[in-house]
Amino acid sequence: MKSFADRKTVALPLLFMFLILLFVANMIWGAVDIPAKDVLAVLSGGESERESWNYIILETRLPQAVAALLAGASISVAGLMLQTLFGNPLAGPEVLGISGGAGLGVAIVMLLSHGVFAIGDFGMAGHAAMLSGAFMGAMLIIAVVLFLSSLLLNKVFLLIAGVAISYLTSSVISILNYIATAEGVHSYLIWGMGSFSAVSMEQLPLFAFLLSVLLFCSLLMMKPLDALLLGDAYAGNLGINVRLSRFLLLVITGLLIAVVTAFCGPISFLGLAVPHLARLSIGSNNHRVLLPATMLLGGCMALLCNSLTMIPGEGGLLPIGAITPIIGAPVIIYVILRDRLLWR
Repeated sequence: MKSFADRKTVALPLLFMFLILLFVANMIWGAVDIPAKDVLAVLSGGESERESWNYIILETRLPQAVAALLAGASISVAGLMLQTLFGNPLAGPEVLGISGGAGLGVAIVMLLSHGVFAIGDFGMAGHAAMLSGAFMGAMLIIAVVLFLSSLLLNKVFLLIAGVAISYLTSSVISILNYIATAEGVHSYLIWGMGSFSAVSMEQLPLFAFLLSVLLFCSLLMMKPLDALLLGDAYAGNLGINVRLSRFLLLVITGLLIAVVTAFCGPISFLGLAVPHLARLSIGSNNHRVLLPATMLLGGCMALLCNSLTMIPGEGGLLPIGAITPIIGAPVIIYVILRDRLLWR
């Protein structure tokens, strides 16, 4: 008990410290070499030596870093809640096909709008359409997975069903790409690469508000999450309304995935890997500690991945989808080997 308390006491402050350091590093590191003192001066309300540096810091690096922090925390929390809900350590937005469902909703909006909702020119109506499409797609797949989970008691079979759903959504998206206009296909291709830089300073307030509210709502669900770990019957005996709790958790999860997917594109592996890294860091499944740790670690991982997208000496950016699997895939392999899920 003392060991757990010590790890909890040390882990959360360390994660918060790493989060701050990585955020500052994201503000300093970039295609344009800007001295750290100028970056700190601009962030504290002052001016840098060059006016162009002010624009780069405030209009490019700041929204990108904030978007990475919030998106990483949100996707990671969504993954944690899914793993608890389905009682499966390999449950995640992409494995269960939920990210694919959100992507399908975005594809329907982009590819069937005949270029009306082009990338970088969405406007308020475009954002509403994208969010609505992503949410409906995510919730549709969540409903299908929830139904299958009541039929498929074997955890591996449920994962196989999730992979099948992912392939199905990919096939539908391919058909939509075939019949869409060139502008729609180009917009969807750019969106599908994933990027935290897609959130501009004008879009950031809406993005930050939506995710902050949803993350706060997820913190309110810590008690039901802990109760669900013990089983539905035990949770009911503790006074938890299991049906309502599951519904609320699924809605929050669907909204978190939908908002991040609509604005930033598909962000893979973070929702699957970060909860396991958080468990290792604190040594507990207690959501009162695990959920905040997952938020902090998710933000750290997203900021780290965002900094790695910078191509040294080229001045370009790699898609975020090319970086996150490098960190996430080894964690998943470790979980499979540790729990021997393939042989159960």
